[in-house]
Amino acid sequence: MPKMKTSRAAAKRFKATGTGKLKRAKAYKSHILTKKSTKRKRNLRKAAMTDSTNIKNMKKILPYI
Repeated sequence: MPKMKTSRAAAKRFKATGTGKLKRAKAYKSHILTKKSTKRKRNLRKAAMTDSTNIKNMKKILPYI
């Protein structure tokens, strides 16, 4: 059976933690920042974990992470 291909788009957006969970960046931090509060922008800097409902799909597109 051939090797499975990693989704390169996903590989650039997600990193695995030591326990195997996937870390991701939060959305809504790229543009139109003037109307967003400083507190909101500061909280968007922090990394987030992928939701448990997406785990099955993530294992499929990132087989070696």
